[in-house]
Amino acid sequence: MSKDTERLERLKAIVSAMPQKPGSYQYYDENGTIIYVGKAKNLKNRVSSYFHKEVDRFKTKVLVSKIHNITYTVVNTEEDALLLENSLIKKYNPKYNILLKDGKTYPSIVITKEYFPRIFSTRIINKKFGQYFGPYSHLGTMYALLDLIKKLYHPRSCRYPITEKSVIEGKHQTCLDYHIKNCSAPCVGKQSYDDYMKNIQQAREILKGNTRQVQKMIYADMMKAAEELRFEDAEELKRKYQLLDGFVAKSEVVSNTINDVDVFSITDDEQNAFINYMHVANGSINQSRTFEIKKKLGETKEEILSLSILQIREEMGSAAKEIIVEEMPETQLEGITYTIPQRGDKRTLLELSALNCKQYRFDRLKQAEKLNPEQRITRILKKLQTALGMDKLPYTIECFDNSNISGEDAVAGCVVFKGAKPSKKDYRKYNIKTVVGPDDYASMKEVVRRRYSRMMEEGTPLPDLIITDGGKGQMEVVRQVIQDELHIDIPIAGLAKDNRHRTNELLFGFPPLTVGLKTTSEAFKMLTRLQDEVHRYAITFHRDKRSKHALHSELDEIPGIGPKTKEQLLKSLKSLKRIKEATEAELSAIIGPSKAKVIHSFFHMKQ
Repeated sequence: MSKDTERLERLKAIVSAMPQKPGSYQYYDENGTIIYVGKAKNLKNRVSSYFHKEVDRFKTKVLVSKIHNITYTVVNTEEDALLLENSLIKKYNPKYNILLKDGKTYPSIVITKEYFPRIFSTRIINKKFGQYFGPYSHLGTMYALLDLIKKLYHPRSCRYPITEKSVIEGKHQTCLDYHIKNCSAPCVGKQSYDDYMKNIQQAREILKGNTRQVQKMIYADMMKAAEELRFEDAEELKRKYQLLDGFVAKSEVVSNTINDVDVFSITDDEQNAFINYMHVANGSINQSRTFEIKKKLGETKEEILSLSILQIREEMGSAAKEIIVEEMPETQLEGITYTIPQRGDKRTLLELSALNCKQYRFDRLKQAEKLNPEQRITRILKKLQTALGMDKLPYTIECFDNSNISGEDAVAGCVVFKGAKPSKKDYRKYNIKTVVGPDDYASMKEVVRRRYSRMMEEGTPLPDLIITDGGKGQMEVVRQVIQDELHIDIPIAGLAKDNRHRTNELLFGFPPLTVGLKTTSEAFKMLTRLQDEVHRYAITFHRDKRSKHALHSELDEIPGIGPKTKEQLLKSLKSLKRIKEATEAELSAIIGPSKAKVIHSFFHMKQ
């Protein structure tokens, strides 16, 4: 028996003895290190599923190959299993467990634990130093709060180590902030300690999101001051009340009946999940943060959401009794109400959270693509592949276009895109040889036949996709050559225009059907760039040919002027117009006096 077989038999023996009860299980590697912590409603069923032969997830197979020992802890409920799992993950940080992480460090607001506390923003968290609020993903909100607190309460901004003793001993003096009325100078006794701390407490409530309660307190104090005929105090309180009222009006998001609620939304892809958390107090969002999670074992959204709700609430210090979610998590917490709103203010909050989640995912994708442009190209081509239902990624795409005027100087161009970018060395020009008159379908047949017959003869790799410009008619013409004549299998799609001559749909299949690809998508825009490029290429070739044809015919009428003379003239004067306008002396300097006289006489006699 091999060592690996022996290992698996030993592990299966452990699993067979496990109870069918809720609990947490731990996997260890050969060094005795915990590499994975999980939870289960039924320990035996859950753990045994890892060792089934039909397990097809590659990452799970890798994990199983590393397991050398299993331990477990039985608990009373599935919720207790979730709590224990979370605790063990935080303690051991196992290699194969998902971990929450921020895309960046957002700033927080701190109220320090000094004798006269300060209030300012910081990105460094040290809970011994003070009480922290946030973090704030939207800096505008944070600075608006700091500005409001500064205008309301004038907390000190100096960094002096002020103590009760230093104030009594008179070791401080007023600074500029006092004289410009940004500080009430508690350091020299011009503001009492109790009054300063009352202001700090109100600022703390505002940062917690309890702005309306503070507003009610200030209103009550204002009315009391007015009754006692303390009009100056009442006026100052009125100023504070109006400042708060203005702030609440601007920051109000939903109905103020929604108080102390958490909101979670999740979006994911094959490799990552993104979770947005918002906390709402008194109708205003006072915390918002998006977390990124790298999937380790292809975890489902429900599994990720259950653990993340627990971890995020711990980290953000939330004790809210209601959680708004898009879908019910796998495991729910006791004493917490889960709401899936269908309409109203709570639905608005959920949609806002989902919007933040998707935007964060989009931003992270853009950042990754800046570092690795190939990732963006693969994503665009994958989108096109999925839309067309192709088996292979359309890395090489070719597109054709004809150009002629009433059948004269008929030409065609073939443009090649590789990896969603022009591959100009693979472009090809074609003079139409077998078609007489303006017949676009016959011209397309000739060009497609010539191109792919030659590629097959030379063994050149065929494209992954052909795009036709002109809709269903052009698609059928290309299909007749590719499938019926040459018997090769290349997918064919067509770009169709609306009555304003704007490309507005992608066609695929036979009979052709409209593909559900948005015209604003990156994949569709890539195809329209291909279309524009083949137009430009074919028209430029046609113009060049028409120009050379016109030039060739007029110079050919002059007796005694051969190809070498014409080449010299074109090289020096660039165009027929300049040749016609040149003086005999100018022509003589290029081709000699005798030929110059012939050409000059020819054009002037013709005029």
